[in-house]
Amino acid sequence: MADRSFSAVRQPGFGTIAIVVFVALYLPIVTMVIYSFNAGTSVSDWQGFSLHWYQVAWSNGDVQDAALRSLTVASCATLIATTLATMAAIGTTRRKSFPGRGAVELLINQPLIVPDIVTAVSLLIFVAAIKVATGYQGLIYLILAHSAFCIPFAYLPIKARLQGMDLSLETAAADLYASPWATLRYVTLPLLLPAIIAGAMLAFVVSLDDVVITNFVKSGGQDTLPTYMLGQLRRGTKPDVNAIATVLLGFTLLLLTMFFFLTRKRT
Repeated sequence: MADRSFSAVRQPGFGTIAIVVFVALYLPIVTMVIYSFNAGTSVSDWQGFSLHWYQVAWSNGDVQDAALRSLTVASCATLIATTLATMAAIGTTRRKSFPGRGAVELLINQPLIVPDIVTAVSLLIFVAAIKVATGYQGLIYLILAHSAFCIPFAYLPIKARLQGMDLSLETAAADLYASPWATLRYVTLPLLLPAIIAGAMLAFVVSLDDVVITNFVKSGGQDTLPTYMLGQLRRGTKPDVNAIATVLLGFTLLLLTMFFFLTRKRT
């Protein structure tokens, strides 16, 4: 008997559409990477292979400051977001269902639902009022803002891991008179560690690449690497921006590859 189940892969034109979509998505990225090695100043006329623009970017003090600031903000935000996401995941999966559980999960995932520009404008108004009241203009605002919108990215893989974990080891620990804290520390968290690392890497990538919210929340002189690149592009396309973008792309792909191997199912 013929299989009548629906499959998108078997639909007419699927392969052609898939190829067109992938070309549209990745051809501009491949072009950018290629022209980051262009010896000339043109971003459209190939003038030979060179690492000159990587050297220019590496020796640029503004790029170094922006990169260090990006890593600082992303690292702090990842630590805060992952800690809160782990607590939230345990609280929503390792207890009986309670009234308002759906609303709690909706609030946790709110940054994924609401457009970035809405979150950015609301944070701008809120942070501006605090800056005026306190006079403090430090990086803490960026770190807290990044922490808030990175929580769901860390929460989802951790929650998925908790839901798929076998409860037998935790039950056995309880049967052996282990306290809830001891069970959490010596059983649950070690089993959860790969998901926590994966969630942390995903949160780090999201924070490192963010432009919209950072652009609205940051104070003067607090450019991260993405906002620095945006500022340079507004003044005209420069070849060294291609080099910076290529390095950032490579670093992001490395982290996402590690995330994939940590979260894939083991047979």
